[in-house]
Amino acid sequence: MINKLMIFERKIMRKILGPTRSDNGYWRIKTNQEINDILQGQNRMSKRPTGRPKLRWEDDILEDIKSMNVCNWKNITQNRDRWKSVVEQARTLNRL
Repeated sequence: MINKLMIFERKIMRKILGPTRSDNGYWRIKTNQEINDILQGQNRMSKRPTGRPKLRWEDDILEDIKSMNVCNWKNITQNRDRWKSVVEQARTLNRL
């Protein structure tokens, strides 16, 4: 997969940098070495961080709701007083 990304990156850089005029007057595409010299060895590809993705805020909230055994929480949010009691209960959890 990395090789395909590198090929794509080189193709884009050749388009951006344009052709080179050779000594005999003909135009040619830049070689990989010429592109490396221009980029000064910088790799433009981004890398993903290792490990599992970090939890989102929403994932934390859903875990709290699950640990409190709140059923039908979407319906409870429609009733302001009932939802307020759920929030107060969540504040007393050991994690918070």
